[in-house]
Amino acid sequence: MGLVFIAGIWGIGLLRFTDEIPTTVADAETRTDAIVVLTGGSGRLAKGLDLLAAERAPKMFISGVYHGLDVRTLLQVTRSSRRLESRIAIGNAVNTVGNASETADWVEGAAKDGDVVGSIRLVTAAYHMPRSLLEFRDAMPEVKVIPHPVFPAHVKADWWAWPGTAALVLGEYNKFLMAWLRQRIMPLFQKSRRQG
Repeated sequence: MGLVFIAGIWGIGLLRFTDEIPTTVADAETRTDAIVVLTGGSGRLAKGLDLLAAERAPKMFISGVYHGLDVRTLLQVTRSSRRLESRIAIGNAVNTVGNASETADWVEGAAKDGDVVGSIRLVTAAYHMPRSLLEFRDAMPEVKVIPHPVFPAHVKADWWAWPGTAALVLGEYNKFLMAWLRQRIMPLFQKSRRQG
């Protein structure tokens, strides 16, 4: 009986999660203090560079770049204009928690240099956006985050009908649940440690 209840809760959560996956870019026009691109999927970097070239923000941070790559190499690979080079910074995070953490460090470093970043446009795949927003808002609660999803061709809107997309969405939902639980449980441990 308990397993049926847990499965039911999990299923209800899955429906809510899939409703949170964006199907369009809700706000494509608002100018932000920075664009943040999370690497790891098709179309993300190209979209970020397009947004930077279109002056949607004065600078861009690319999180999750392979060690050894620099901005110049990235621009050569994407055949983008070298004039953007001075406006781009990179980080080497290996997961979404790391993306949020190193972006928060970059924002803090900018503030120390007198360049306050109060808003970012977050570029990642639509299916990855709910978890990314969860992590970024936890790491930087004072920064306004505007989602700018990209829609990889291999990820189908009717996800349940495509085994590959279904596996991707279910895996992402489970990661989202783990992140949600971690953010709620860790403060409880920290609180009890302070009291103990």
